Amino acid sequence: MSNQYIPPKIWQKDVESGGQFASINRPVSGATHQKNLPEGKQPFQLYSLATPNGVKVTILLEELLELGHHEAEYDAWLISIKDGDQFSSGFVELNPNSKIPALLDTTNGNRVFESGAILLYLAEKFGVFLPKNAEKRTETLSWLFWQMGSAPFLGGGFGHFYAYAPEKFEYPINRYTMEVKRQLDVLDKQLAQHGYVAGDEYSIADMAIWPWYGALVLGRLYDAAEFLQVADYPNLQRWARQLDARPAVKRGAMVNRNWGDEPQLPQRHSSADFT
Repeated sequence: MSNQYIPPKIWQKDVESGGQFASINRPVSGATHQKNLPEGKQPFQLYSLATPNGVKVTILLEELLELGHHEAEYDAWLISIKDGDQFSSGFVELNPNSKIPALLDTTNGNRVFESGAILLYLAEKFGVFLPKNAEKRTETLSWLFWQMGSAPFLGGGFGHFYAYAPEKFEYPINRYTMEVKRQLDVLDKQLAQHGYVAGDEYSIADMAIWPWYGALVLGRLYDAAEFLQVADYPNLQRWARQLDARPAVKRGAMVNRNWGDEPQLPQRHSSADFT
């Protein structure tokens, strides 16, 4: 008797999908409970978690502060996605898609969601980490959106089936491993020719890509470094270590982290737990 799955004519959610995030997966959007978001006194209110998508934004905020942009001070509020904080009424009002990170600019009332949009918003607001030259700006945005389109294959594809799925299946792991290694090769070849991903300037493209692909080749993501043979990408390794040594990157990677050792956050943050 074959164990092959045959999809029904009409899909219905009758069982949990399994895996680490099964309890919060659902086929509809919107709030599940009423709860307002906390708000501090800094110009920016960040609601996030130190996943790769969350780390992108805190790296940029810390880099802005490192440059002396005091108007970039922010309060960082922890959103525990495993506990469903992203489905509170307050968070859904800020981001109807219920994904971290989400940002409130209290200076003008703008809400910004999606990590790439937040990076672009802050870079344009402060006039840094996004080249003003049209050709270089276009290259930077191309790599920023490369990350947006590529990372779901790494996270929701490879990461899910290799690390989080309740059972291991050869086909999806092989399928997504092949794509991830192709992406690593794309980055390695680009970085063989340039100091940073989009050229010779450190930019929001690097900040978007490093928390995913830098962490991966540094052995910090999915415990998959040996499986993916990350040593085969020396230029990517060089770039990953280079960014890892930046003080703002180190700080940004710690903000809103709720696992591992107790993070030592700068005093400017109101990193109160929102659970």
